[in-house]
Amino acid sequence: MIVTVTLNPALHVAYEAQHVRLGRANLVCRVRYRAGGRGLAVARVLHTFGHDVTAAGLAGGAAGEMIRADLAAAGVATQFTKIGMESRRVLEVADAASGQTTTFGEPAPYITTEELGRLAADYRALMDGATAAVLCGSLPDSLPPETYATLASYAADAGIPAIVDAGGSALLHALTRRPALAVPELPAAHAGGPAAHAGALIAGGVGAVAYVSSDAVRVVTAEGEWQARLAAREQSGPEPGWSRDAMVAGLVPGIVLGWSWPDMLRHAVALAAADGGPGGEVDLDRYEALLSEVSIDSPPA
Repeated sequence: MIVTVTLNPALHVAYEAQHVRLGRANLVCRVRYRAGGRGLAVARVLHTFGHDVTAAGLAGGAAGEMIRADLAAAGVATQFTKIGMESRRVLEVADAASGQTTTFGEPAPYITTEELGRLAADYRALMDGATAAVLCGSLPDSLPPETYATLASYAADAGIPAIVDAGGSALLHALTRRPALAVPELPAAHAGGPAAHAGALIAGGVGAVAYVSSDAVRVVTAEGEWQARLAAREQSGPEPGWSRDAMVAGLVPGIVLGWSWPDMLRHAVALAAADGGPGGEVDLDRYEALLSEVSIDSPPA
């Protein structure tokens, strides 16, 4: 069982109106609800490919129940730790006339020390029988930046590889616990993966570092480096790139099963390019077609 952890999930509420007029009452013609959060997106994609996955993390209130229900409807098992406050919501208002969407995001709920303790206990119980722990996304402001580091340590104690997809101080602390794979959030200028940065992480015990940009992914390990991208014709559309969450989901099985890095990257890049959106809908026919279009090489030093 692969365990994904999302500590700052959101219930996305999408409103569609024929025309949005500021300062006026607007009639909504369509409403949709969706569980959002990077770890939840990873769980959806893994489930689509038939992997045994459980989405864990923090959820509370009516929004938390709707997050659970949406994942259950998609067939994704959940094991959230309940919190007293309401999970945050993200309101997306689409104006059909202009084609523009305006988004309003609520702040993260406050997480108490007692709730953090229950999360740790629930997570450690999930490590019994787990094959990997995937720690994704931002932390609520009320959680200490060492939270991912602690969860990565619990996974290591259980002999479970940890994959950390995060940024800032949460990632920096987690790196000290030597995860099997780190996917840093870096500015676009560094997305190619500066050798000095990756080399220091590998020397510190991180198993591998993956740098994801809009058109390539570069992986650095102690054994070597690989860069993968789609053929040029697949990048000629108006919106080149792929889903970062699907990319991370594509790397997880290889970590668990010990695939070679070229095989792992080929699967991950084709999957990321075939991802149909935030709901984790993967176009399996397109995925199969894209496997042969992935080019992999060793980048220049």
